[in-house]
Amino acid sequence: MTEQEKIRIDKWLWAARFFKTRSLAAKAVAGGHVHVNDGRAKPARFVIPGDSLRIRRGEEEYVVTVLALAGKRGPAVEAAKLYLETEASIQARELQKQQRRLGAAADLLAPLGRPNKRNRRLIRNFIRKDER
Repeated sequence: MTEQEKIRIDKWLWAARFFKTRSLAAKAVAGGHVHVNDGRAKPARFVIPGDSLRIRRGEEEYVVTVLALAGKRGPAVEAAKLYLETEASIQARELQKQQRRLGAAADLLAPLGRPNKRNRRLIRNFIRKDER
């Protein structure tokens, strides 16, 4: 294979806009957040079209297939043409998004714990006001 047919994984992740900088992409790969063909990879590992990548970014996980290679970062429209995300991955991310949204709403309704001294005074004053 020539250099045109393969590219470093950290460079590809940066060009495909999964990470904002190439150093963040290299840290993610070194940290085990990126798997190539179901195996851990190092930042210097080369990717070729047809490789399957599992990318974990924060709480989101992407499962993509490499379609094309790019060594330069371009517009988002061009970056989206570099890979194809699986349907299962899209559905899983949508489900996680809904669960996070519902979880955030439930957190707003739940009490934050025991009341502090100021809150206890406010509660006592509120209750006494009703007794009068």
